[in-house]
Amino acid sequence: MPHRRRWLAAACLSTVAAVLLATGSTLATPPRKASGHNAGPDVAVGAYLHYDSVGVDRMQELSRWLGGADLRAGHTYLPGDTWANIEGAPESLRSWARWRGARGDRLFVLNVPMLDHNEGGVPDAQVAELLRAGAQGRNDHHFRRLAERLVGLGVPDTVIVLGWEMNGFNYTHRCRPDPESWKRYWRHIVAAMRGVKGQRFRFDFAPNRGSDAIAWTTCYPGDDVVDIVGMDSYDQPPGESFADYVTQPYGLKHQVDFARAHGKRISYPEWGLFRNGDNPEFMGDMLAWIADHRPLYHSITDYCPHGVWQCAQNPRSAGVFRDFLSTEHGRARSVRPAAGNLPGVHPGRG
Repeated sequence: MPHRRRWLAAACLSTVAAVLLATGSTLATPPRKASGHNAGPDVAVGAYLHYDSVGVDRMQELSRWLGGADLRAGHTYLPGDTWANIEGAPESLRSWARWRGARGDRLFVLNVPMLDHNEGGVPDAQVAELLRAGAQGRNDHHFRRLAERLVGLGVPDTVIVLGWEMNGFNYTHRCRPDPESWKRYWRHIVAAMRGVKGQRFRFDFAPNRGSDAIAWTTCYPGDDVVDIVGMDSYDQPPGESFADYVTQPYGLKHQVDFARAHGKRISYPEWGLFRNGDNPEFMGDMLAWIADHRPLYHSITDYCPHGVWQCAQNPRSAGVFRDFLSTEHGRARSVRPAAGNLPGVHPGRG
């Protein structure tokens, strides 16, 4: 997602707080029908709701709002400010581990930065130096510690979204300053984490949709160190319509075709609304695309301006999302987070 989204999320909180409790499900343009209509039992549905333990609590609330829809993908991020946090210091990991352990069919999805000061505005020349150091194995111990922490918490099968949106301009762990070193660095990280006894991690390579700063295929580190080909996709340029999002270079169709050619499942770790506001057509088309292409999991980014449940400024899109995913929509309760307990700014997300 674009780097500026943290500030957009904070800016809209006051608006949401004023109307959140009073807003229920709003009827919207129905989504285009997909084969089977829903995502199917093998597609894990989730949402990013908050980076700490609050996000765990809200999974159950969101499920109730969706009429009891089964949310099997729990998604959070490690802050990229310090190496200690990248090593898994946040205590909230315990809450996510308990959530994961409660049912055998759940997925715990964790975005992991590749470098500290990940949103620090580090210039390209310095990024290139940092990538070269990582490619020489100088940071392996940090990721070994993370792997040991996850195994120790009982989540050895975590889906690791490593170095997400690497094809963009903003994160320190971006690929463009030195793609070859970036790929070698990824390989070092995967080797370090796979070397920990008891691990069963899956590694998700998840660029932004489209060309962005560099073609994401240039950053692909190899089939032996990638398990899933993901994509973060928001309703924003490049592209004027969902058809553009599908057919543009390095867009949604390219992702699906690339993953198929490399024998990988696909995922959508982040997706949602953005530049075009409350857009039920995009919401329906994206849900239909997901249902047709059956990713391993998908996770909507659910805060303003991207979301549907925690963001009252998108009522028509919320209606589409709810209608599509509700298992008992006619009896679904309108449950929203209490005003004053809204999602905060995540220090490690872009």
